[in-house]
Amino acid sequence: MDPASQDINLNSPNKGLGVDRSDSLSDVPVEGAVGNSANPLPPGLTEEEAEELHTELTKVEEEITTLRQVLSAKERHAAELKRKLGLNPLNELKQNLTKSWQDVQTSNAYKKTQETLSQAGQKTTAAFNTVGTAISKRFGDMRNSPTFKSFEDKVGNLKYKVVGSRGNGDAVGSPTGSTPTQENPPF
Repeated sequence: MDPASQDINLNSPNKGLGVDRSDSLSDVPVEGAVGNSANPLPPGLTEEEAEELHTELTKVEEEITTLRQVLSAKERHAAELKRKLGLNPLNELKQNLTKSWQDVQTSNAYKKTQETLSQAGQKTTAAFNTVGTAISKRFGDMRNSPTFKSFEDKVGNLKYKVVGSRGNGDAVGSPTGSTPTQENPPF
């Protein structure tokens, strides 16, 4: 019988295992087995109480075995259903991560942090704009200063000495003195 399709009665002595346990050695009583010298009774426990505890222990262990078999069958069935649905561990991980990220984004802590960072970004942008404006103004003031005008005149004079009396767009002649054969080289 398939363990996944069977109905399990936990009070049944066979516990739905589909096995005939009538020949099992655990069901055969042994005279004096509880109180013999190899297995002495704990203090304050009678032979009848010990026998009841052993019987109950056997039943609990059988139930545990049955539950393990049922759980294993259910896990196999769940895996088969997931396979039929096209779910694999990677897809499940992606879904879990997506759901977790959505949960984080809807949390109050995330929203407060996002607001704080947004305000900090706006203040930083405003500060950079102010600094940029101040630097531009300072360069403008510096360009109009007498020192800069004097420097600009000296650079202009140096250029005139190097280039000569040619126009502003003319280039300095080549060191070999040769001229290109084409008016517009193919560069």
